[in-house]
Amino acid sequence: MTTPTQPADLEAIRQALEATVMVDQVRIARPTGSPVLDLATGLVGPTPTSTVWEGRGAVLSAHGLAAVEHLVGGRWLEDTASWYGLVTPLSAPTLQRGDLVTVTAAASPTAGSAGRTWQALDPGEASTVAVARVTRLDEIVAP
Repeated sequence: MTTPTQPADLEAIRQALEATVMVDQVRIARPTGSPVLDLATGLVGPTPTSTVWEGRGAVLSAHGLAAVEHLVGGRWLEDTASWYGLVTPLSAPTLQRGDLVTVTAAASPTAGSAGRTWQALDPGEASTVAVARVTRLDEIVAP
């Protein structure tokens, strides 16, 4: 491993991430209550939510997160125990545990992520030096 001779241009890295990686539209929703029992069917309905933020972002698998490091020319993520990570601009809010992330539109027709929903496993990462917001996710799969 070599030591850089000059500091990284964090603004250039941020711009590269926003232009090349955060190309999907995502919605972040926060649960606001308890699910309601449908007395007619006996089934529990969805948990009410409110939209916290909508904008450009990317839901990447652990392999996708590693590939992004190579695209921007440096390591900016630690190893992840979860399989998915949400990458959003610094202007996006920091997620809370339990927030729901849905890809509302995928830039690539072959992405396979449009319409899928994930739950934030932990609060969004915070850092003194940051180029993007990263939040660990777990996919919500219907039974």
